[in-house]
Amino acid sequence: MSQSRPVRIGLGVWALVVALVALVVLTFLPTPYVIQRPGPVYDTLGTAASGDGEQVPLIEIDGAETFETSGSLNLTTVQVVGNRERTPSWFELALAWMDSSRAVVPLDSVFPEGVSTEERDERNAMLMVDSQHEATAAALHELGFDTGAEVQVVSAVEGSPADGLLEEGDVVEAIDGVELTSASELRAAIQDAEGDAVDLTVLRDGEEQQVEITPEREEVSGVDTWLIGITLTTEYDFPIDVTIQLDNVGGPSAGMMFALGIVDELTPGELTGGNDIAGTGTIDATGAVGPIGGIRQKLYGARDAGADYFLAPSSNCAEVVGHIPDGLQVISTATLEESLDALEVIANGGDVEELPACAAS
Repeated sequence: MSQSRPVRIGLGVWALVVALVALVVLTFLPTPYVIQRPGPVYDTLGTAASGDGEQVPLIEIDGAETFETSGSLNLTTVQVVGNRERTPSWFELALAWMDSSRAVVPLDSVFPEGVSTEERDERNAMLMVDSQHEATAAALHELGFDTGAEVQVVSAVEGSPADGLLEEGDVVEAIDGVELTSASELRAAIQDAEGDAVDLTVLRDGEEQQVEITPEREEVSGVDTWLIGITLTTEYDFPIDVTIQLDNVGGPSAGMMFALGIVDELTPGELTGGNDIAGTGTIDATGAVGPIGGIRQKLYGARDAGADYFLAPSSNCAEVVGHIPDGLQVISTATLEESLDALEVIANGGDVEELPACAAS
């Protein structure tokens, strides 16, 4: 015997009620994820808001002749929705999963356990300052200027391998006997050690000493990374003054675009040829371009900002292939010199198709 119409309607109503209750519960249940989405885009050749809201040049140079620029060299950013204090709801995650410009990533990959949001922000702020120094050094080195370098410890993270072994103000002169000229060289050497203990030559209060530290593996922005738990800065002796004004943006990923902006302002002609170009990538004083997190979100941010071309670290190409928004041409780069060569082709109307591109392996 089939169910009567009123019974079927009643069951349908109850099913709807249960679904709505489940949706409400899921809305408030904590989740172990955060959402990455495209963040603001900043033109390194333009202006940015200072701390008091006044528009100032994003890059300002004193002590050398500067030249007119055109077009834009946009650095791209990623915004994170959620933190350890408040994670996105399951409903928000479902919406993000359906949006190709967003990514759902584990909470621990962005906010490591035991590190507060404030500590993370402070660390990212220091990485931003360091990237500005590295970008300035790379740009000036490319243009033939002479710079000096001193790698200093800003702080050691409590409970990290460096805790109790390194102190604020320590100057790290060498790692495993190899002299250092930048903080990025130290980070690269730690990665190359792949977890083996490293021997640091440290200058503290005028006395040189050896410190042995064993790195620990952590996931940073979705990438397994060897860390000893210190915040670093590189003090350079620059022959000219370069000031980069960019508040509320952290991390090292804007380095390459900073360097390109500095080179453009210090050289005659226009590197962009009037084109709108975006990009991302860390950089060290030697001009080596390194990988970053959130590359797919940055591609969409660049496209939405009107960029026609995007300079992507070659080490991020595997994440780029198959995820390039329509209307954006991605060019692979591994060094500042390669980036400048690509800009020359674009500016002169050359065949961009012949430039290195991210392709499936």
